[in-house]
Amino acid sequence: MNVANSQPKQIVNLTTIVDPIRLDMQELDLVIKHRLSSDVALINQISQYLVEAGGKRVRPALLFLIANALGNGLSVPFRHEIAAVLEFIHTATLLHDDVVDESDLRRGRKTANAVFGNAASVLVGDFLYSRAFQMMVIPGDLKIMEILSSATNIISEGEVLQLLNLNDPLVNEEKYLKVILYKTAKLFEASAELGAVLAKATPAQTKAAAEFGQHIGVVFQLIDDWLDYAATSAAMGKNAGDDLREGKPTLPLIYLLSHGNSIQKEMATRAIEKIEELDDDFYESVMREVNTSGALDYTIQQAEVVAEKARRCLCEFPDNESTKSLFQLCDYSLSRSF
Repeated sequence: MNVANSQPKQIVNLTTIVDPIRLDMQELDLVIKHRLSSDVALINQISQYLVEAGGKRVRPALLFLIANALGNGLSVPFRHEIAAVLEFIHTATLLHDDVVDESDLRRGRKTANAVFGNAASVLVGDFLYSRAFQMMVIPGDLKIMEILSSATNIISEGEVLQLLNLNDPLVNEEKYLKVILYKTAKLFEASAELGAVLAKATPAQTKAAAEFGQHIGVVFQLIDDWLDYAATSAAMGKNAGDDLREGKPTLPLIYLLSHGNSIQKEMATRAIEKIEELDDDFYESVMREVNTSGALDYTIQQAEVVAEKARRCLCEFPDNESTKSLFQLCDYSLSRSF
Protein backbone atom coordinates (compact mmCIF):
# COMPACT_ATOMS: atom_id res chain seq x y z
CA MET A 1 0.00 0.00 0.00
CA ASN A 2 1.25 3.47 -0.84
CA VAL A 3 2.19 5.57 2.21
CA ALA A 4 0.01 8.41 0.95
CA ASN A 5 -2.96 6.03 1.00
CA SER A 6 -2.32 4.61 4.44
CA GLN A 7 -4.30 7.28 6.27
CA PRO A 8 -8.09 7.00 6.53
CA LYS A 9 -10.02 8.94 3.90
CA GLN A 10 -12.05 11.06 6.30
CA ILE A 11 -10.35 14.20 7.59
CA VAL A 12 -11.96 15.62 10.73
CA ASN A 13 -11.41 19.18 11.90
CA LEU A 14 -10.57 19.55 15.59
CA THR A 15 -12.43 22.87 15.70
CA THR A 16 -15.65 21.05 14.78
CA ILE A 17 -15.02 18.37 17.40
CA VAL A 18 -14.70 20.87 20.24
CA ASP A 19 -17.63 23.03 19.13
CA PRO A 20 -20.00 21.64 21.85
CA ILE A 21 -17.46 22.71 24.51
CA ARG A 22 -16.27 25.96 22.95
CA LEU A 23 -17.20 28.04 26.02
CA ASP A 24 -15.45 25.57 28.32
CA MET A 25 -12.26 25.82 26.25
CA GLN A 26 -12.39 29.62 26.47
CA GLU A 27 -12.83 29.49 30.23
CA LEU A 28 -9.95 27.02 30.44
CA ASP A 29 -7.62 29.55 28.82
CA LEU A 30 -8.51 32.09 31.51
CA VAL A 31 -7.89 29.59 34.30
CA ILE A 32 -4.53 28.58 32.81
CA LYS A 33 -3.34 32.19 32.57
CA HIS A 34 -4.48 32.91 36.12
CA ARG A 35 -2.95 29.80 37.67
CA LEU A 36 0.39 30.22 35.87
CA SER A 37 0.93 33.54 37.62
CA SER A 38 3.94 33.60 39.96
CA ASP A 39 5.97 36.13 41.93
CA VAL A 40 9.05 34.76 40.19
CA ALA A 41 9.66 36.68 36.96
CA LEU A 42 11.38 33.82 35.10
CA ILE A 43 8.45 31.48 35.77
CA ASN A 44 6.08 34.09 34.31
CA GLN A 45 8.35 34.58 31.30
CA ILE A 46 8.59 30.88 30.47
CA SER A 47 4.90 30.31 31.22
CA GLN A 48 3.95 33.08 28.82
CA TYR A 49 6.22 31.54 26.19
CA LEU A 50 4.47 28.19 26.65
CA VAL A 51 0.99 29.71 26.42
CA GLU A 52 1.90 31.58 23.24
CA ALA A 53 3.25 28.35 21.74
CA GLY A 54 -0.32 27.06 21.71
CA GLY A 55 -1.25 23.41 21.69
CA LYS A 56 -4.34 21.41 20.85
CA ARG A 57 -5.43 20.96 24.50
CA VAL A 58 -6.86 17.55 23.62
CA ARG A 59 -6.76 16.21 27.17
CA PRO A 60 -8.85 19.02 28.69
CA ALA A 61 -11.19 18.80 25.68
CA LEU A 62 -11.59 15.09 26.37
CA LEU A 63 -12.59 15.82 29.96
CA PHE A 64 -15.17 18.41 28.87
CA LEU A 65 -16.64 16.20 26.14
CA ILE A 66 -16.98 13.23 28.49
CA ALA A 67 -18.57 15.42 31.17
CA ASN A 68 -20.98 16.85 28.60
CA ALA A 69 -21.79 13.46 27.11
CA LEU A 70 -22.51 11.77 30.45
CA GLY A 71 -24.13 14.66 32.26
CA ASN A 72 -25.04 18.30 31.98
CA GLY A 73 -21.56 19.66 31.43
CA LEU A 74 -22.53 23.21 32.31
CA SER A 75 -23.47 22.11 35.83
CA VAL A 76 -20.32 20.05 36.48
CA PRO A 77 -18.34 21.91 39.17
CA PHE A 78 -14.53 22.29 39.16
CA ARG A 79 -14.25 21.07 35.56
CA HIS A 80 -12.12 24.01 34.43
CA GLU A 81 -9.65 23.73 37.32
CA ILE A 82 -9.17 19.99 36.82
CA ALA A 83 -8.86 20.44 33.05
CA ALA A 84 -6.10 23.00 33.71
CA VAL A 85 -4.39 20.49 36.00
CA LEU A 86 -4.30 18.02 33.10
CA GLU A 87 -2.77 20.62 30.80
CA PHE A 88 -0.15 21.55 33.40
CA ILE A 89 0.87 17.92 33.91
CA HIS A 90 1.07 17.42 30.15
CA THR A 91 3.12 20.58 29.64
CA ALA A 92 5.50 19.61 32.46
CA THR A 93 6.15 16.27 30.79
CA LEU A 94 6.87 18.04 27.49
CA LEU A 95 9.35 20.38 29.17
CA HIS A 96 11.18 17.45 30.75
CA ASP A 97 11.01 15.38 27.55
CA ASP A 98 12.57 18.16 25.50
CA VAL A 99 15.45 18.39 27.96
CA VAL A 100 16.01 14.62 28.01
CA ASP A 101 15.75 14.39 24.20
CA GLU A 102 17.78 17.58 23.66
CA SER A 103 14.99 18.77 21.35
CA ASP A 104 15.13 22.28 19.94
CA LEU A 105 11.82 22.53 18.06
CA ARG A 106 8.20 21.95 19.11
CA ARG A 107 4.95 23.28 17.61
CA GLY A 108 6.99 25.18 15.05
CA ARG A 109 8.90 27.17 17.68
CA LYS A 110 12.13 26.76 19.59
CA THR A 111 11.63 24.64 22.70
CA ALA A 112 11.78 26.31 26.11
CA ASN A 113 15.08 24.59 26.86
CA ALA A 114 16.54 25.92 23.61
CA VAL A 115 15.52 29.46 24.59
CA PHE A 116 15.91 29.52 28.37
CA GLY A 117 18.27 26.61 29.05
CA ASN A 118 17.83 23.12 30.47
CA ALA A 119 17.93 24.10 34.15
CA ALA A 120 15.17 26.69 33.82
CA SER A 121 12.98 24.29 31.80
CA VAL A 122 13.30 21.48 34.32
CA LEU A 123 12.54 23.78 37.25
CA VAL A 124 9.52 25.36 35.56
CA GLY A 125 8.33 21.84 34.78
CA ASP A 126 8.58 21.15 38.50
CA PHE A 127 6.60 24.34 39.18
CA LEU A 128 3.85 23.13 36.83
CA TYR A 129 3.70 19.77 38.62
CA SER A 130 3.51 21.40 42.04
CA ARG A 131 0.90 23.93 40.89
CA ALA A 132 -1.13 21.04 39.48
CA PHE A 133 -1.04 19.31 42.87
CA GLN A 134 -2.14 22.53 44.58
CA MET A 135 -5.14 22.72 42.25
CA MET A 136 -6.20 19.08 42.32
CA VAL A 137 -7.20 19.35 45.98
CA ILE A 138 -9.66 22.20 45.27
CA PRO A 139 -12.69 19.91 44.71
CA GLY A 140 -11.96 18.08 47.99
CA ASP A 141 -12.59 14.76 46.25
CA LEU A 142 -10.27 11.87 47.12
CA LYS A 143 -11.20 10.01 43.92
CA ILE A 144 -10.02 12.92 41.78
CA MET A 145 -6.76 13.15 43.72
CA GLU A 146 -6.28 9.40 43.45
CA ILE A 147 -6.71 9.42 39.65
CA LEU A 148 -4.37 12.37 39.11
CA SER A 149 -1.65 11.35 41.56
CA SER A 150 -1.63 7.80 40.21
CA ALA A 151 -1.51 9.04 36.62
CA THR A 152 1.42 11.36 37.38
CA ASN A 153 3.37 8.55 39.00
CA ILE A 154 2.74 6.12 36.13
CA ILE A 155 3.72 8.76 33.55
CA SER A 156 7.05 9.17 35.36
CA GLU A 157 7.56 5.41 35.26
CA GLY A 158 6.83 5.50 31.54
CA GLU A 159 9.48 8.16 31.00
CA VAL A 160 12.04 5.98 32.77
CA LEU A 161 10.96 2.92 30.76
CA GLN A 162 11.43 4.89 27.55
CA LEU A 163 14.89 5.89 28.69
CA LEU A 164 15.74 2.23 29.35
CA ASN A 165 14.53 1.30 25.85
CA LEU A 166 16.75 3.91 24.21
CA ASN A 167 19.45 2.39 21.98
CA ASP A 168 18.14 -1.12 22.63
CA PRO A 169 17.47 -3.08 19.41
CA LEU A 170 15.89 -5.91 21.43
CA VAL A 171 12.84 -3.80 22.30
CA ASN A 172 9.75 -5.55 20.90
CA GLU A 173 6.17 -4.43 20.36
CA GLU A 174 5.14 -5.50 23.86
CA LYS A 175 7.79 -3.32 25.54
CA TYR A 176 7.06 -0.47 23.15
CA LEU A 177 3.31 -0.58 23.88
CA LYS A 178 3.95 -0.66 27.62
CA VAL A 179 5.80 2.66 27.32
CA ILE A 180 2.87 4.12 25.36
CA LEU A 181 0.35 2.94 27.96
CA TYR A 182 2.38 4.47 30.77
CA LYS A 183 3.85 7.60 29.22
CA THR A 184 1.10 8.83 26.88
CA ALA A 185 -2.15 6.90 27.23
CA LYS A 186 -2.33 7.19 31.02
CA LEU A 187 -3.04 10.93 30.99
CA PHE A 188 -5.67 10.49 28.26
CA GLU A 189 -7.24 7.76 30.39
CA ALA A 190 -7.20 10.00 33.47
CA SER A 191 -8.73 12.89 31.49
CA ALA A 192 -11.65 10.80 30.31
CA GLU A 193 -12.18 9.10 33.68
CA LEU A 194 -12.17 12.48 35.45
CA GLY A 195 -14.81 13.78 33.06
CA ALA A 196 -17.03 10.85 34.05
CA VAL A 197 -16.30 11.22 37.77
CA LEU A 198 -17.05 14.95 37.70
CA ALA A 199 -20.31 14.23 35.86
CA LYS A 200 -21.21 11.58 38.48
CA ALA A 201 -21.61 8.95 35.77
CA THR A 202 -22.46 5.31 36.49
CA PRO A 203 -19.60 2.89 37.27
CA ALA A 204 -20.08 1.24 33.85
CA GLN A 205 -19.90 4.60 32.08
CA THR A 206 -16.86 5.66 34.10
CA LYS A 207 -15.05 2.43 33.21
CA ALA A 208 -15.97 2.86 29.53
CA ALA A 209 -14.76 6.47 29.61
CA ALA A 210 -11.40 5.47 31.09
CA GLU A 211 -10.94 2.72 28.49
CA PHE A 212 -11.92 5.13 25.72
CA GLY A 213 -9.30 7.62 26.89
CA GLN A 214 -6.62 4.96 27.08
CA HIS A 215 -7.33 3.76 23.53
CA ILE A 216 -7.34 7.32 22.14
CA GLY A 217 -4.00 7.95 23.86
CA VAL A 218 -2.49 4.87 22.24
CA VAL A 219 -3.75 5.96 18.82
CA PHE A 220 -2.30 9.44 19.27
CA GLN A 221 1.13 8.03 20.10
CA LEU A 222 1.07 5.50 17.27
CA ILE A 223 0.25 8.28 14.81
CA ASP A 224 2.94 10.50 16.36
CA ASP A 225 5.46 7.74 15.75
CA TRP A 226 4.12 7.25 12.21
CA LEU A 227 4.42 10.99 11.52
CA ASP A 228 8.07 11.00 12.60
CA TYR A 229 8.81 8.94 9.48
CA ALA A 230 6.02 10.03 7.14
CA ALA A 231 5.59 13.78 7.67
CA THR A 232 7.73 16.84 7.07
CA SER A 233 9.16 19.03 9.82
CA ALA A 234 6.98 21.92 8.62
CA ALA A 235 3.81 19.84 8.94
CA MET A 236 4.72 18.47 12.37
CA GLY A 237 6.05 21.66 13.91
CA LYS A 238 9.09 19.73 15.11
CA ASN A 239 12.03 17.98 13.52
CA ALA A 240 11.02 14.95 11.46
CA GLY A 241 13.14 11.87 12.06
CA ASP A 242 14.01 12.84 15.63
CA ASP A 243 13.04 9.42 17.02
CA LEU A 244 15.37 7.71 14.57
CA ARG A 245 18.29 10.02 15.29
CA GLU A 246 17.81 9.61 19.04
CA GLY A 247 17.91 5.82 18.78
CA LYS A 248 14.28 5.38 19.87
CA PRO A 249 12.83 2.01 18.82
CA THR A 250 9.27 3.04 17.88
CA LEU A 251 6.86 0.79 15.99
CA PRO A 252 7.97 1.62 12.39
CA LEU A 253 11.58 0.76 13.25
CA ILE A 254 10.57 -2.27 15.36
CA TYR A 255 8.62 -3.54 12.33
CA LEU A 256 11.71 -3.15 10.13
CA LEU A 257 13.77 -5.08 12.71
CA SER A 258 11.20 -7.89 12.77
CA HIS A 259 10.14 -8.10 9.12
CA GLY A 260 12.93 -6.52 7.08
CA ASN A 261 15.60 -8.31 5.10
CA SER A 262 19.07 -8.82 6.54
CA ILE A 263 20.36 -5.48 5.24
CA GLN A 264 17.36 -3.58 6.59
CA LYS A 265 17.67 -5.27 9.98
CA GLU A 266 21.36 -4.40 10.14
CA MET A 267 20.65 -0.76 9.26
CA ALA A 268 17.87 -0.51 11.86
CA THR A 269 20.12 -2.05 14.53
CA ARG A 270 22.92 0.43 13.78
CA ALA A 271 20.47 3.34 13.92
CA ILE A 272 19.11 2.25 17.30
CA GLU A 273 22.40 1.35 18.95
CA LYS A 274 24.25 4.49 17.79
CA ILE A 275 27.60 2.97 18.77
CA GLU A 276 29.24 4.87 15.92
CA GLU A 277 28.94 8.28 14.31
CA LEU A 278 26.22 8.09 11.66
CA ASP A 279 25.83 10.76 8.98
CA ASP A 280 22.70 12.27 7.44
CA ASP A 281 22.93 10.03 4.39
CA PHE A 282 22.66 6.94 6.57
CA TYR A 283 19.59 8.21 8.41
CA GLU A 284 17.94 9.19 5.13
CA SER A 285 18.60 5.65 3.87
CA VAL A 286 16.93 4.17 6.94
CA MET A 287 13.97 6.52 6.50
CA ARG A 288 13.60 5.29 2.90
CA GLU A 289 13.72 1.67 4.00
CA VAL A 290 11.03 2.27 6.60
CA ASN A 291 8.87 4.03 4.01
CA THR A 292 9.13 1.19 1.48
CA SER A 293 9.03 -1.80 3.86
CA GLY A 294 5.36 -1.74 4.86
CA ALA A 295 6.27 -0.48 8.35
CA LEU A 296 4.18 2.67 8.03
CA ASP A 297 1.16 0.79 6.70
CA TYR A 298 1.47 -1.63 9.60
CA THR A 299 1.63 1.23 12.13
CA ILE A 300 -1.53 2.79 10.67
CA GLN A 301 -3.30 -0.57 10.72
CA GLN A 302 -2.47 -1.04 14.40
CA ALA A 303 -3.77 2.45 15.14
CA GLU A 304 -7.01 1.68 13.30
CA VAL A 305 -7.51 -1.46 15.40
CA VAL A 306 -7.15 0.52 18.62
CA ALA A 307 -9.40 3.34 17.35
CA GLU A 308 -12.14 0.77 16.73
CA LYS A 309 -11.79 -0.39 20.34
CA ALA A 310 -12.28 3.23 21.40
CA ARG A 311 -15.45 3.52 19.32
CA ARG A 312 -16.89 0.40 20.96
CA CYS A 313 -16.44 1.99 24.40
CA LEU A 314 -18.92 4.71 23.41
CA CYS A 315 -21.77 2.18 23.27
CA GLU A 316 -22.26 2.97 26.98
CA PHE A 317 -22.83 6.66 26.20
CA PRO A 318 -26.10 8.47 25.44
CA ASP A 319 -26.65 9.82 21.94
CA ASN A 320 -25.89 13.54 22.03
CA GLU A 321 -23.64 16.13 20.39
CA SER A 322 -20.71 15.52 22.71
CA THR A 323 -20.81 11.76 22.11
CA LYS A 324 -20.81 12.47 18.38
CA SER A 325 -17.70 14.60 18.92
CA LEU A 326 -16.06 11.70 20.76
CA PHE A 327 -16.72 9.45 17.76
CA GLN A 328 -15.20 12.15 15.56
CA LEU A 329 -12.19 12.29 17.88
CA CYS A 330 -11.49 8.66 16.96
CA ASP A 331 -11.34 9.65 13.29
CA TYR A 332 -9.29 12.77 14.02
CA SER A 333 -6.75 10.81 16.05
CA LEU A 334 -6.10 8.69 12.96
CA SER A 335 -6.21 11.36 10.25
CA ARG A 336 -4.27 14.20 11.85
CA SER A 337 -1.05 15.34 10.20
CA PHE A 338 0.63 17.00 13.21
